[in-house]
Amino acid sequence: MPTLIAGIVAVALLYVALNIIKGADPKWLAKVVRGGGGIVTLAAALFIGARGELAVAIPLGIFGAGLLGWSPFGAQLGSAWGNYGPGAWKSNGQKSKVRSQFIEMTLDHDTGALEGLITAGPETGRVLEDFTLDELIALARGFDAESWALLESYLDRRFPAWREHAQGEGAGRSGGEDRRAAPSGKMTAEEAYQILGLKPGAGRDEISRAHRGLMKKLHPDQGGSTYLAARVNEAKDTLLRNHR
Repeated sequence: MPTLIAGIVAVALLYVALNIIKGADPKWLAKVVRGGGGIVTLAAALFIGARGELAVAIPLGIFGAGLLGWSPFGAQLGSAWGNYGPGAWKSNGQKSKVRSQFIEMTLDHDTGALEGLITAGPETGRVLEDFTLDELIALARGFDAESWALLESYLDRRFPAWREHAQGEGAGRSGGEDRRAAPSGKMTAEEAYQILGLKPGAGRDEISRAHRGLMKKLHPDQGGSTYLAARVNEAKDTLLRNHR
């Protein structure tokens, strides 16, 4: 009987845990998993070290500390685990901003989330998330080339198959026009800092690090945006010229 009761309790707890996981925020869940894994790994390292097996305990302890974000080798661990793995490069909340005549696009360095705000026209002040795909395509018919290129970057993230949908509806690319986005003018240092998500006066190492982190998320070979990747490259070049 005690075994049966224990089994029922275990199944009930498992059911509750699965429901919590199902409805949990992925970022919060990943943090919990990393934190729990780090604590368990450190505990195992302490236990093994107490038994005198330091050759195993020390690297295990370093790895556990890295999971908790304490390891001095975090960047190297991150490269092995990927952009969102333990010890991955973190930007401490940095965000990039790219502006055009009609849109301001914001990219979160840590999550890769892309958000857009309408900055001109009758829909000024509204976020792109408020619109359906058809509404966004219709809205874009009045955009300039740069604004359309920014919108494409957003649509590629939110509606991966939007191009096929637009062609099926006969809308084509912004009403069928073949536009080529080109920078509206020479990029200023202020714009470059905003695109890289840096504060004025950032050093060469900070500029290079921000550029690398963004290109991992925006490079066309990784399913990113050609236009945004070009703007990030231009921002890096603009700022590094000032450090010569």
